[in-house]
Amino acid sequence: MPTRRYDDSPGFGALYARTVKATLRRADYEPDADGLTLELPRSAIDQDHLAAYRDVTGFTAGPALPVTYPHVLAFPLHLDLMSDPSFPYKPMGIVHLSNTISQLQPIPIHAEPAIRVHSTAERPHPKGTVFDVISEVSVDGEVVWTDLTTLLSRSTGNENAHVDLLPDPKLDPAAWWDLRGNLGRRYASASGDRNPIHLFKLTAQAFGFPRQIAHGMWAKAASLASMQRVAKLPDAFTVRVDFRKPLLLPSRVQFGYKTSGKITDFAVYDERRELTHLVGRLQAH
Repeated sequence: MPTRRYDDSPGFGALYARTVKATLRRADYEPDADGLTLELPRSAIDQDHLAAYRDVTGFTAGPALPVTYPHVLAFPLHLDLMSDPSFPYKPMGIVHLSNTISQLQPIPIHAEPAIRVHSTAERPHPKGTVFDVISEVSVDGEVVWTDLTTLLSRSTGNENAHVDLLPDPKLDPAAWWDLRGNLGRRYASASGDRNPIHLFKLTAQAFGFPRQIAHGMWAKAASLASMQRVAKLPDAFTVRVDFRKPLLLPSRVQFGYKTSGKITDFAVYDERRELTHLVGRLQAH
């Protein structure tokens, strides 16, 4: 398995330039267990950046990182992986279907975690080909957090392919969120994810959307932050979300959740409850 190690997180400028170039090619390579692995042995936490992330997602200050924050730390490696010449898919055409995070223990805000990223074997989907990007975060040599990001490359699909979906729990609203049109730009600044579909109406329209859309990982983070403000999240848990319909900005949406034992189901719906934007399930370990 080829491995690329970094002394510091790769810079976004070069990564985005390579991402644009990557839209013009397709490699004769399929991501699998023997594909490229990227490693960052040490990632210092920028406290100002962390504060900005908390501000845009709603997480309150505390001694541990928000559970979704390591995804932001790993994102430059995701982008590096998907813009590498060996990667077979055009990064700008990839659709984020779901995300599963397992936190084995809280990560202190002054930790210097190591990050490891690689992709899995592709598998068929009714709308194309699906694969996962797996991230592992270690502190003092121990894996404490993992992330499975499931992605779709659109193409001629297999209508008989199995699709693993969370059920929509049909929850009553616990909160209403009024989302401003600049939310995508604010989250892009905090996360580094500057996909044009999230930034402005005109850049989103270039990719077929009527106006800019919220980042899926913002919606996941905001959901968890909303629940944490009511009741402390467990120290160890797994939380999965499926991204359903794009969340257009600006908009007003409903957020709902329900806890039964060790399981909490949650969802984000549009104002009229006609569309489901996100469904999720958290299970305490």
